[in-house]
Amino acid sequence: MLSAASRPYIDASVPVLREHGLAITTHFYREMFADRPELTQLFNMGNQANGSQQQSLASAVFAYAANIDNASALAPVVDRIVHKHAAVGLTPSHYPIVGKHLLGAISAVLGEAATPDLIAAWDEAYWLLAGELIAAEARLYQSTGLAAGERIAVRVEQREVQSDSVVALTLSAVDGQPLRDFRPGQYISVEVRLADGNRQQRQYSLSAERGLPTWRISVKREDGDHATPAGAVSNWLHANAQPGTELAVSAPFGDFAPRLDGHRPLVLLSAGIGITPMLSVLRTLALQGSRREILFAHAARDGRHHAHRADVAWARERLPQLRTHVSYEQPQAADVAGRDYDHAGTMPLAALLGSTENSLFIDGDFHLCGPLGFMQAQRHALISAGVPVGHIHREVFGPDLLDDLL
Repeated sequence: MLSAASRPYIDASVPVLREHGLAITTHFYREMFADRPELTQLFNMGNQANGSQQQSLASAVFAYAANIDNASALAPVVDRIVHKHAAVGLTPSHYPIVGKHLLGAISAVLGEAATPDLIAAWDEAYWLLAGELIAAEARLYQSTGLAAGERIAVRVEQREVQSDSVVALTLSAVDGQPLRDFRPGQYISVEVRLADGNRQQRQYSLSAERGLPTWRISVKREDGDHATPAGAVSNWLHANAQPGTELAVSAPFGDFAPRLDGHRPLVLLSAGIGITPMLSVLRTLALQGSRREILFAHAARDGRHHAHRADVAWARERLPQLRTHVSYEQPQAADVAGRDYDHAGTMPLAALLGSTENSLFIDGDFHLCGPLGFMQAQRHALISAGVPVGHIHREVFGPDLLDDLL
């Protein structure tokens, strides 16, 4: 618990962090990477380049200060951070480095306003949170049987082109043993060594059912544009991952894992590559012979960017109660309404749930995965339709995770 002496300084920091949080985290990352360049191997440098990682940390620090006495509100955020830290291999030895540079960034940006008492309060608050994270990460590592940062050697068994920008890679363990079980919705980290010699890792959701000796990931090639750099790891995998290629991957992590044994109707909403964790859920339910009412709605740019159609068709054959809906934002001439897609434009969620045949889903459990704008729009539509916030679950790691806290 934060001391009485430190509490006023943390409370007073809330408006300051709202105004200067991004400047603080930008300074933090710049100085930390300059001092410890090896840490770039733990971080998504694409997110560094586009600024989303700085914004994410700024939002997290602000949310922590604003909710420091509200453990129940912070718990989901802390849990998601713990899984992400474990996936990239964070160890207790990293926390003093982060603490040093975070406090240094607060001092540098706030200048004279960063009094010794304020810095002491933030030092105390940081180590309270760090202690909680370290303990939770230790428990998570122990549950996998792997040490922090330890990787599993796997081999690409199969490569399937799923769309113009997505390939599915089936992975098996190099030692011939079955890969460990996971919860549908989880992800693994995949490490590659780039042409410049630098090691980078990214997280990819497992896209096949649980219970197999293999894992499958689906990788979207991030081409980049004038504002966003091309995805270093996704492009490497598209160019180099062929049957026989060996990779180093983490154990499965992630807290986005829909309950498969629930009794309420289940609604799986996805867009683009966000379909991947939903496929794992859907395929697992199909193999289990689930009798649960399921609505699977997906949005794609067009038919050339619509991945994993065969997986959904496979599940439909095994789940007679499954209802599906596909929206193409901009159908092309080769795309046929009623065969390839059901709706032209963005996903019409309000109309979809308002139809007589789908009205039962309004009381269901909703799971969302896709681009940030998609999830924000669908979440707003669900709340407007009367769906309780507690029934809406999203696969997201970034500022949007903190919507309910800020």
